[in-house]
Amino acid sequence: MAKNLLIVESPAKAKTIEGYLGKDFLVKSSYGHIRDLVKTDEAIDVDNNFEQKYEVPADKKAVVSELKKLAKASEMVWLASDEDREGEAISWHLFETLGLDENKTKRIVFHEITKPAIVKAIENPRKIDYNLVYAQQARRVLDRLVGFELSPVLWKKVKPSLSAGRVQSVAVRLLVDREREYNHFVPSASFKAVGIFNTGKPKELFKAELAKRFNEAKDAEQFLKDCSNADFKIKSLETKPGKRSPAAPFTTSTLQQEASRKLGYSVARTMRVAQRLYEAGYISYMRTDSVNLSQTAIDAAEQEIKGAYGEKYHKKRQYRTKSSGAQEAHEAIRPTNFANHTIQGEPADKRLYELIWKRAIASQMSEAEFEKTTAKLSISTRPEELIANGEVMKFDGFLKVYFESTDEESEVNLDDNSDNALLPPLTIGQEVNLDEMSATQRFTRPPARYTEASLVKKMEELGIGRPSTYAPTISTIQNRGYVVKEDRDGKPRNYQVFTLKDKEVTSVTKTEITGAERGKLFPTDIGVMVNDFLVEHFEDIVDFNFTATVEKQFDEIAQGLKEWTKMLKDFYGPFHDDVENTLETAERASHERELGVDPESGKKVIVRVGRFGPLVQIGTADDEEKPRFASLRTGQMIETITFEEAMELFKLPKKVGSFEEKDMTVAIGRFGPYIRHDGAFYSLPKGRDPLDVEEDEAIEIIRVKRQKDIDKIIKTFDEDPDVRVENGRWGPFIRFGKQNIKIPKDKVAEDLTFEEIKKLADEQPASKKGKGATKSAKATATKKKASVKKKTVSKAKAKES
Repeated sequence: MAKNLLIVESPAKAKTIEGYLGKDFLVKSSYGHIRDLVKTDEAIDVDNNFEQKYEVPADKKAVVSELKKLAKASEMVWLASDEDREGEAISWHLFETLGLDENKTKRIVFHEITKPAIVKAIENPRKIDYNLVYAQQARRVLDRLVGFELSPVLWKKVKPSLSAGRVQSVAVRLLVDREREYNHFVPSASFKAVGIFNTGKPKELFKAELAKRFNEAKDAEQFLKDCSNADFKIKSLETKPGKRSPAAPFTTSTLQQEASRKLGYSVARTMRVAQRLYEAGYISYMRTDSVNLSQTAIDAAEQEIKGAYGEKYHKKRQYRTKSSGAQEAHEAIRPTNFANHTIQGEPADKRLYELIWKRAIASQMSEAEFEKTTAKLSISTRPEELIANGEVMKFDGFLKVYFESTDEESEVNLDDNSDNALLPPLTIGQEVNLDEMSATQRFTRPPARYTEASLVKKMEELGIGRPSTYAPTISTIQNRGYVVKEDRDGKPRNYQVFTLKDKEVTSVTKTEITGAERGKLFPTDIGVMVNDFLVEHFEDIVDFNFTATVEKQFDEIAQGLKEWTKMLKDFYGPFHDDVENTLETAERASHERELGVDPESGKKVIVRVGRFGPLVQIGTADDEEKPRFASLRTGQMIETITFEEAMELFKLPKKVGSFEEKDMTVAIGRFGPYIRHDGAFYSLPKGRDPLDVEEDEAIEIIRVKRQKDIDKIIKTFDEDPDVRVENGRWGPFIRFGKQNIKIPKDKVAEDLTFEEIKKLADEQPASKKGKGATKSAKATATKKKASVKKKTVSKAKAKES
């Protein structure tokens, strides 16, 4: 038995660290938290200083039992969970649950999983930092109290099965507020004039733009007419140097934003991949709000830059974090070894590592140097001036490695017609020739809807949440159905273009698609309804400043500046009173809207949230005839749907023809539009309007789906139609009723017999979850095997007779 037991949070981390320590150390994983608050309302005793009641979950009992035995047999136990508050709390839970002796327990932390970092941590152990533990406890207790007390209010006053959370509810409010800004936005139009000029020499073309815009079409047209006979001269030339500096190394927030922009990763995926890279020893700790780099990292980056790119590309920088709550002792996210420009492994891991490497190395590189030229052109017939901009790079500096993206780049900027290319040689007083000029109608754009990354950026700006909470918050609001992440098609919009060519002005109306969204977050009607109720009755919970103040108080607890139970008392008292008052006095939330009157029946048309989501209703429950209902379609919302759009929904279900002497009906269900034919359902392609589907298209959709199903099946068996060999996403597999069975490597899918499959099924565990398998799962598997056996015997008897 090793003298030392070192406990970390994950098996991957344990495996990496084990290679750095000698035979005197045994490294084991706690698999995250080993205990949590009990699920009942006994979890927190609010009358007894918020004392908590914890339990070890069933799936952690074996882990705890093993760690207890190993700890008892060891001379020293080293608690090596992560360096943040959550990690400190895990160490404290281990200390308490395993019954460790303080004299035989040491707490160590490290910012990266490398041999020098681990050895240094072992040489500098400390005790558990209870201020960090209290800060984590305060957050956990407060969030549990908010969730446990708010949820019953929502069940009673809004809709059953809803839930609320402190940070999540604020995030939903941000999205609801932005959606309303977007919907209430009225675009204004103006005309932008741009001319293409030449110097008289081949290929010496450049673009110049009028600084002002015209609000009226007639003014834009007149400007072009005035330019048709004008002379254009270079009135002034200004050339000045410019520099661009690199961005700071990544924090959790900026990594999530940049991985979204450059790699298309969701916030949750970025954190999963970063966790793997950290545990494998490739990067430093991935939950941080610091942009600071250690002196060791700065020196290593300098050595790599000078070796790979040369002396002139290096510039030492020490960044400082603007956030008041940031821990400067922590570091930004960076590679543990700058000499590794890339790594081996999964493509996702490799791409994120390279992004982190580039950002960190660029932060220690020279500025990029440019020469910017601005030329102003006079117009002989008008007082205005045209402006041409050019830019040439003199020294690439950090841009040799990395260029930071922005959120604006993901928005289609129709107003941007400048390209900042290098201007041809020009002199003051020089006459230039106009090739062509256009005045294009452009529209102001509404505030952009949030992506996951831009929502994280906004939360960070407001001080809502911390590095460890961004990803879980965004996942939670989507899982609860308050928010959806999706693409939405734009709508056509006409715009006018005047063109001056060969001294003649022409006008044409063109069409563009506007408002198309890719990977944006949209609040659902349920999310809007819950948000409005909370804003009305629990303003503090969804108030940005209040939520940010609570986060600062957690920081103060972590620094030993505030007593955690007092902070909870100050919060809980007023909050609990609000809960009691709301339960007694608040009216039930409706989120109902009357749209008009059905011209056929004369009954009211309303839109509201129903049991399965938002719907339009004609009539009421009090009428003699039952009300008619229609579900809203993707992209439609209670607040914005029009009467005409609502009435369109009642055209479904719609018969679109017949096929194989059976009717085909198109309709919209809980999972989108579909065609129903002979008891089977066929989904419509994404974005296809069900009202426009005709008979021929419906038949083709059915045939294509049937062919896919046929191609998917490799082999069937007469003994039991519920048993078959199929082609799946990851290759061939066996479908044994409701059970999916992996095909052994030594077997060929096409050659499998029914007896071989039955034997493989008998050898399968009841559930892949192992020890946690439920009795019902085992019973189902047994029942299925018995059913197969019974069918086989019956068929055998039938053959005999």
